Amino acid sequence: MDAEEFVRRRLAQKIPDSTLEQSLADHIRSIKHSDPAYAQMLARAMIDEVKNTSNLSGDFFSYEPAGVTMGEFGVGSRGKGDFFAHRQIARIIGKTSASVGVDEMDDAGAVEAEGKYIICTVDGMHSRLSDYPFLAGFHVTRATLRDVYVMGARPIMLFSDIHVADDGDVAKIFDYTAGITTVGEAMDVPLVTGSTLRIGGDMVLGSRMTGCVGAVGVAQHLTARKSTQPGDVLLMTEGAGGGTIATAAIYSGFSEVVDYTINLHFLDACEMLMESEVFSSIHAMTDVTNGGLRGDAFEMAQTAGCRIVIDEEATRVLVESHVRKMLEELRIDYLGVSLDALLVVAPQDTAEKICRDVTSAGVLIREIGSVEKGKPEAVLRVDGKEHDFTPRFRESAYTPVKKVVDIQVNDFDRMKEGVLHASEAALKKRDRILSRLRSRKNQYRK
Repeated sequence: MDAEEFVRRRLAQKIPDSTLEQSLADHIRSIKHSDPAYAQMLARAMIDEVKNTSNLSGDFFSYEPAGVTMGEFGVGSRGKGDFFAHRQIARIIGKTSASVGVDEMDDAGAVEAEGKYIICTVDGMHSRLSDYPFLAGFHVTRATLRDVYVMGARPIMLFSDIHVADDGDVAKIFDYTAGITTVGEAMDVPLVTGSTLRIGGDMVLGSRMTGCVGAVGVAQHLTARKSTQPGDVLLMTEGAGGGTIATAAIYSGFSEVVDYTINLHFLDACEMLMESEVFSSIHAMTDVTNGGLRGDAFEMAQTAGCRIVIDEEATRVLVESHVRKMLEELRIDYLGVSLDALLVVAPQDTAEKICRDVTSAGVLIREIGSVEKGKPEAVLRVDGKEHDFTPRFRESAYTPVKKVVDIQVNDFDRMKEGVLHASEAALKKRDRILSRLRSRKNQYRK
């Protein structure tokens, strides 16, 4: 429970202080089981703090609202709304000196240094794994290492961040770290630094946990999405999923499926390819995560300016059998959910060698599609006929709660206008503050 939000909303509703204080104190006691006097004092202090911040204005204390919430727009849900929001983030960052920047919507960024490429990426843990810290740490670490590998880089270090709400057990940070280091030690990538904080300090009650893990790698041959070319073929490994599939299994009564997500197949396949002479021929790699194959194929087509055709029959058999059975029983579209499979884009004449090398690492891989000249789009071929393969508004609804949320449909074009307006306002604020900083710097030099 966010006590600060609780107070703000009720102050806006003109609820009397005495009523608000008692209501908040009752909520505090329901979570903290503290004595009435302490809960009353804490409630009063929280109300005072919120009041002290209620009339602040200016660039540092306010922002231009979009009038659209994160949930309404599907931010983080790996669909059309999420992709649009990320494009706005890229606009605010702008064109930089990076060899691979955020504007290319790749799995990681890259800068050139002394004839090599330094790769950096970060992934957030799955929000619904808060009560399962080891799984959260394991899957987010595997995800961030995947993002380094698919850029053609060898990971050299990991960093982590974990935030646990005020009433969370301290053991969560240890279990989360154990999940991280399980993957790190297995792949010989050290965890070197991190941060541990509480969510919202004293103002957020409960035990919710969130965090992220990042990785740094070094590459000589980049395999970014922009290198995808007409004439290439798409090869995909078997995927058993990660945080998303684990979450779907836990919250839908299929907890036994979680065990199949605990593997290093993706990372082992990448290690094998990097040792192979065929590696330098690979044009691009990515992991099937962002809104499933629907999202990744769409992003690749947009970034590379090519037409991508996916064969549905070839793809279906690459979903791990226990995971596929669960998804079918739950009626979850496997093409719109994160499978954590490796997607390799390479010339046709290298496909056989790539498949042979990956198979030798004990990982199943098959050709699932091709790249053509034409309109930047992704299409799905089913029984010889092509179908639209654009991302949906959100990724496939993979938990009971998401199935309910998925029913809610809003005016996407209207929401886009609000989001665009807010991003432009943030960009203008950035420019104002930059101008002020540069002006001050020039004054110091004089």
